[in-house]
Amino acid sequence: MLSRLFSQKAGEPATFDMIVRGRPIEIAVRRNAAARRITLRVKNPTGQVVLTLPKRVPLVHGRSFALRQVDWIADRLQTVPEAVPFARGKIIPLRGVPHRLVWRGVRGVTRIEPQEPGRVRVIGVYGPEEHFSRRVLDFLKREARKDIEPTVERHARRLRVAVGRISVKDTISRWGSCSVKGDLAFSWRLILAPTFVLDYLCAHEVAHRREMNHGDRFWNIVYRLFPDTDEAEAWLKTQGSDLHRYGINMPKRTRRRR
Repeated sequence: MLSRLFSQKAGEPATFDMIVRGRPIEIAVRRNAAARRITLRVKNPTGQVVLTLPKRVPLVHGRSFALRQVDWIADRLQTVPEAVPFARGKIIPLRGVPHRLVWRGVRGVTRIEPQEPGRVRVIGVYGPEEHFSRRVLDFLKREARKDIEPTVERHARRLRVAVGRISVKDTISRWGSCSVKGDLAFSWRLILAPTFVLDYLCAHEVAHRREMNHGDRFWNIVYRLFPDTDEAEAWLKTQGSDLHRYGINMPKRTRRRR
């Protein structure tokens, strides 16, 4: 279905370059058979600029449209948070608390080190230095699973429901999901947020084992499992998108320079 909805014309480039306030920007081209007009958007986590065209609109019209929107593109790029790659010395949140990533050598297991008084906590990363980023990601996924599984079990036990397989993924459109079979999926990025946010998302998905909708009965269950739902929802609305900037290596053409 999606492959038929979004496609490229044969021989049409997937991207083209534009100069926006003195620097080159790569514009991604998408065809949407259901689109009725040309649209332009800047993806918040990565700063990618995407031009969407209806099926029969020539690319040259899309280029002209984008050129007329250079000031809008520049202003939107200014609002995109700076990407934070998993690299030596970078600071990332873990359960809402800042931690510095430090390479400790080849031999050892990546772990949270004892905190020194008055210093930012440290995640000691071990293994070949060229695998630093992957080691950090693997560590965060393990930590996410370590928190998610017992939290889901606690809420499921309280609600007296069974859950299926629990998976940890990297998703942008949703923080969690529940299938009709009872399998639950969560974004590993929840481990970056304060613990009450992860707790809420687990309660939210477990509640779907009783109500596969977002009606009043569903929300009554969620509030019963997690009374601070409003606080968690407010945090996700105001700060949730910020979690997507961690671990991203932005293309040079779209990286903001200071």
